[in-house]
Amino acid sequence: MRRAKISIIGAGNVGATCAHWAAAKELGDVILLDIPDKVGVAKGKALDLFCASPMERFDAAVIGTADYADTKDSDVVIVTAGIPRKPGMSRDDLIATNVKIVNSVAEQVAKHSPDAVMIVVSNPLDAMVYTAWKSSGFPTNRILGQAGCLDVARFRAFIAMELGCSVEDIQALLLGGHGDDMVPLPRYTSVHGIPVSQLLPEKTITACVDRAKVGGGEIVKLMGTSAYYAPASGSVQMAEAIIKDKKRILPCAAYCDAEYGVGGYFVGVPCVLGADGMEKVIEIDLDDKEQALMDESISHVKELVGVVQQTFPQLV
Repeated sequence: MRRAKISIIGAGNVGATCAHWAAAKELGDVILLDIPDKVGVAKGKALDLFCASPMERFDAAVIGTADYADTKDSDVVIVTAGIPRKPGMSRDDLIATNVKIVNSVAEQVAKHSPDAVMIVVSNPLDAMVYTAWKSSGFPTNRILGQAGCLDVARFRAFIAMELGCSVEDIQALLLGGHGDDMVPLPRYTSVHGIPVSQLLPEKTITACVDRAKVGGGEIVKLMGTSAYYAPASGSVQMAEAIIKDKKRILPCAAYCDAEYGVGGYFVGVPCVLGADGMEKVIEIDLDDKEQALMDESISHVKELVGVVQQTFPQLV
């Protein structure tokens, strides 16, 4: 049986950490790619990670490269390439530069791995997933954005911190765009089946939601650059569900048309992930307040995509 192949585009903090998680989980062979000027970084990090394999006891090839030919026939491609946020920058501030980068990456992925599932991590996430879709020509089920796994993980972590319980016992759900426009759903949040509203006051739950919304910005302020451990973990969680055909229900930026009344955009929703990528969007009932927040979030996604279309008409 052929070992799965995971290519990670961008050998910065997020990309290198994706390689770390993927190799440690023995999901398959890992290719870490960056631009020629940074190929030494890609090769060095790949070699360093592979040298850990005897101690951490994982069998996976880890290769650094600048040549997309080395990524040929990848099963999953994780796109982390792009400039990271700096203090004072929003995700939206990155759009002009990162559209060019993701456009180029997606074209190369389509050329060398036409049957891959592409997971986009680059920011602003919702606009970059759209860019990758248009640039690659991939069907919508094989284009996904990593945001929901990260946002939900942050929310679960903050709830666990408040309760003093294991993060494993927290189940939660958030919808919508990545960042400030995400839609909190506390009534779908539970602790080992117990509604969180029975365990924490509304004020505390709201504070956890608000902290999850700005969780990335909080980390940027603390260390001067974007988060990478949790974003990489969310990406590899998705990759694992696809490679192992696990049919996991995970929150992802997925293409929605009639679903949630989106009308043909990539937004954060719960999805079934398996060998075919995004196999099904799960629709849940929203009350009027939640639907209003979802509509507002969708409108911001549309605005971002509109900027992409206006600036790069070839992506319409």
